[in-house]
Amino acid sequence: MSTTATTPKATTNPDVAAGTAQFLTPVVIELEALVVNGKQAHWNLRGANFIGVHELLDTLVEHAQEWADTAAERIVALGLPIDARIATVAANTKAPALSDGFVQSDKSIAEVINQIDVALDTVNTAVRELDELDQSSQDVAIEIARGLDKDRWLLFAHIAK
Repeated sequence: MSTTATTPKATTNPDVAAGTAQFLTPVVIELEALVVNGKQAHWNLRGANFIGVHELLDTLVEHAQEWADTAAERIVALGLPIDARIATVAANTKAPALSDGFVQSDKSIAEVINQIDVALDTVNTAVRELDELDQSSQDVAIEIARGLDKDRWLLFAHIAK
C-alpha cells in the first residue's frame, strides 16, 4: 500500500513559497477583477464593432480566468492558501471602476484596456521579482504577460487611429 503526502514536498522552501505568494497573489487579484469587469463590459457594450468586441471580451474573460487559476494553483502547489474572494478582490484591486450602464464601444474598450494595463503592471512586477526567487513561478507570470499583451493588442486594434 502506498501513502500519499498531504503536505507540500519537503523540499519546498518556505521563503520561496512566501515570496512567490507575495508576487503572484496580486496577479490573481487583478486577473479576477479583470474577469468580473470584463464580463460587465461585455454585457453593457453598445455601438460600433459590437459583435467583434463583445466576442473579444468573452475571450479575454476566459483567458483571465484561466491565468488566475494557473497563478493561484502555483501558490497552492507551494503550500500556501490563496484568497480571491470577491470582497478581497474588490478591496485590493488597483483597477479603476468601469462606467455604469450601457457604454459605447470606444469608451468601453479604453476602460478595459486600462484594466489590462493594471494587470500587466502587476504581472510584469512578478516577472522581475520572481527571476531569482523561483523561475518556475516566473514562467507562470511570463505566460500570463504574453497572453495579456496579445489580448490588449486585439482590443486596442478596434480603437487605434
